[in-house]
Amino acid sequence: MSCLETIQSYAMRSLGIGERLLPRSDFTLCEQFTLIGSGMIWNIYFGLMALCVGFFFATALAVAKSTTNPWVRKPAKWFIFLFRGSPLFIQFFFAYFLFLNLKGAFQFFSPFTAAWLGALIVLFLNTAAYSAEIFYGALQSIPKGEIEAADAYGLSGWHKFRRIIWPTMLRLAWPSYTNEAIFLFHATTLVFFSGFPAWQQRGDALYYASYFADKTFNPFVPYPILALYFIILTLIIISLSGLVNRRLNSHLPTNMRIQFKFRLNIIR
Repeated sequence: MSCLETIQSYAMRSLGIGERLLPRSDFTLCEQFTLIGSGMIWNIYFGLMALCVGFFFATALAVAKSTTNPWVRKPAKWFIFLFRGSPLFIQFFFAYFLFLNLKGAFQFFSPFTAAWLGALIVLFLNTAAYSAEIFYGALQSIPKGEIEAADAYGLSGWHKFRRIIWPTMLRLAWPSYTNEAIFLFHATTLVFFSGFPAWQQRGDALYYASYFADKTFNPFVPYPILALYFIILTLIIISLSGLVNRRLNSHLPTNMRIQFKFRLNIIR
């Protein structure tokens, strides 16, 4: 099978499209690159969906934690503490068995035992907790002069939050939030190790990398390929975040803007 035929057969295999049987012997680099790349579709799905939904939930949690109403502040604080204080792998484990027990009582929870939904919920809640703490710190760092200026202009409530507080919060939190986005995409590899099963071998990138490592007894080929895919994904995230950061700081003088730079750390 040529490399082009391999790509046609396995490029969308993680979605159930194309060849169903995995190669059994004489593994080529093309097969490994193609199948691991196919699994990356799920990693991107988990990270992108959790990040998009978690962003808005994290904003609500940060605002709730900064309020003076204890009935709103306390639940937000405990939610953030719970998901930041416990390991993500343990959250996957407990969520799977929770959904499994609920499935036995209510058929409605049957899809929640699948990775595409159950694992996504765990990632969404986890990144929302971490992002909420980042946004909360940014809310506390907003200069009081900007709040006083908004009050002087007669802005209050939702208008003040939308026009003054929220943009400033994002501008201050964006570099740290970019790191959280990178960590989230890396954390999607834990889905393979969690209790959520890979239905019909439609696993993520680590699933296929582990398959090749087990079959060839040589982890030094598939795992570097997996790392290369995530490095490329990280560079894409940094580039997109840099564009957003430039937009958030467009009103500032050039010398006062926070610059996104990619540097190799020789010594950490």
